Amino acid sequence: MTANQVKRAFKYRFYPTDAQAAELSRTFGCVRKVYNLALDARTEAWTRQERVNYNATSSMLTAWKKTEELAYLNEVSSVPLQQTLRHLQVAFTNFFGKRAKDPRFKSRKKSRKSAEYTTSGFRFLDGRLTLAKMTEPLAIRWSRPLPVGVKPSTVTVSQDAAGRWFVSMLCEDPTVVPLPEAGAGIGIDAGLDHLLTLSTGEKIANPRHERKDRARLARAQRDLAKKSKGSNNRAKARRRVAKIYARIADRRRDGLHQLTTRLVRENQTLVIEDLTVRNMVKNHSLARAISDAAWRELRSMLEYKCAWYGRDLVVVDRFFPSSKLCSTCGTLQEKVPLHVRTWTCDSCDTTHDRDVNAAIKLKAAGLAVSVCGAGVRPQRSSPGGQSATKQKAPRREP
Repeated sequence: MTANQVKRAFKYRFYPTDAQAAELSRTFGCVRKVYNLALDARTEAWTRQERVNYNATSSMLTAWKKTEELAYLNEVSSVPLQQTLRHLQVAFTNFFGKRAKDPRFKSRKKSRKSAEYTTSGFRFLDGRLTLAKMTEPLAIRWSRPLPVGVKPSTVTVSQDAAGRWFVSMLCEDPTVVPLPEAGAGIGIDAGLDHLLTLSTGEKIANPRHERKDRARLARAQRDLAKKSKGSNNRAKARRRVAKIYARIADRRRDGLHQLTTRLVRENQTLVIEDLTVRNMVKNHSLARAISDAAWRELRSMLEYKCAWYGRDLVVVDRFFPSSKLCSTCGTLQEKVPLHVRTWTCDSCDTTHDRDVNAAIKLKAAGLAVSVCGAGVRPQRSSPGGQSATKQKAPRREP
């Protein structure tokens, strides 16, 4: 892989035959079983002050297969079973590195159903993907072609709560190359009345996907609550609820992809605010609207797309008072409550739109950071310069 190429996952929906669906369902169950067994073994060893790594759990897997109780593990491909042990190793590595919480046991009802195959576990030839233990290729709906001349290095098969089947192929994508210099910078202020307000004055409407389907969702959830636990009717009602959630998530994700791609293509430097969404959703009056806006997912898309296409993403400190700083003279206002959407500067009598003014100040602070550096504390008193704490979004190495 060259320096300019990145690995990219291409996700497609497919429609398995009854035999394929049964095989994949067995594989999902075996993957979950092996993961839980290995996690239990490692947890028990830790109580004895012993450390068990991937190699040890791989040896355990071989022994488990030879027992009468777990002999059914031999009926599915061994590749996804080995991969789930690697995933567990990564989970523990992140836990000990304080980058994640401790690994949890997988639930049959709640955990994601997925299985990962490496090159030894599938065959990809002439656009036809055949998994191990299967005689027929998967009926994939090719919504977009794979890059010419590339083959997947990893294939992940999954089934969501709505019962839909997906296959994700990890490939080296030679089409992802740095874009020509745009020479423009933009400040981006996130909100709820408008999803984004740009320093150019443009306001991007908040589509509120969850609100549009709220009545349908509430009706489906009421129907679900009336069904007896464990019944087939409850399973059908649960699937109807999951389909509504999936429709909301799909439309939200598609809209964010289109929006972030446009912003990255049109601007060289993008400046956003470091929002603590985890803390903000604790406000029960705004939690639903904040979750529907998906600010964290939007930031994640901007991060990896800027890394792909050679753009700069500057993240300004969350305490930078962008909404209270006058973009004309720089005066810091004492109070600008959230319900105040326009305000007039006490020093220069300029009337500002709250969100546009914040986007302009974010852009100024971000450009100061990217060009000549800035102070490490947010501005607390009447202005001197443009003070901001910054975070550079990490570039993803290919």
